Amino acid sequence: IAAKGTLAAIPNNPSRALKYPLYKHLYAKRHLVECCFSKLKQFRRVAPRFEKTARNYRAVVTLAAIVLWMRS
Repeated sequence: IAAKGTLAAIPNNPSRALKYPLYKHLYAKRHLVECCFSKLKQFRRVAPRFEKTARNYRAVVTLAAIVLWMRS
C-alpha cells in the first residue's frame, strides 16, 4: 500500500522497530468515518443487509443516514 503513495492513518504499535509518521488530521477523519459506520450498523436493516438488490440497500443506508443527520 505504501508503494502506491498512501499515508498511514493508524497509530504505530509501540514495540515496532521502524515507526511511521502519524498524520493526526487523517486519523481524525478516519475515526469520524468509523463512528459513522458504527452508528449506521445500529439500524436493524443496515447491518445484516436484508435487502436483495444494491439499489434497495443504498436506499436503506441513505434513509438511515438521513435519520442520523436529523438527530444531530
